[in-house]
Amino acid sequence: MSEPVVIRGSVVLPESELRWRFSRSSGPGGQHVNTTDSRVEVSLDLAATSALPEVWRERALERLSGRLVDGVLTVAASEHRSQWRNREVAVRRMASLLAEATAPPPRPRRARKVPRSVNERRLREKKRRGDTKRGRSGGGWD
Repeated sequence: MSEPVVIRGSVVLPESELRWRFSRSSGPGGQHVNTTDSRVEVSLDLAATSALPEVWRERALERLSGRLVDGVLTVAASEHRSQWRNREVAVRRMASLLAEATAPPPRPRRARKVPRSVNERRLREKKRRGDTKRGRSGGGWD
């Protein structure tokens, strides 16, 4: 692949930092599947990359810690019969994973008081539902 992987904005992963591995896909496909290496694995050494800003790299290492093996992020794709399409899928998947992992944390939620009307509406609905159920028992409304 000649074009670099764009993560977010101006951050680009150079092709030289990506490691590619190809193997045979599993599943149906007849004789074709036995002869072509269409499964693709792309790896990026996240711990040693210089393409990401330091803050993003630390954030990604922390958030993707469950997926990393010795600081290396690996993504596999074998959906398509074509190796080229699997390469595109793997790169797109890695870019979205990194974009999500390097995103800034969301703003903290500020607790608000529950409005009185919401509580009243909830209690009114509970009362109506209870009356409906009591009416099913065959007993009186006493």
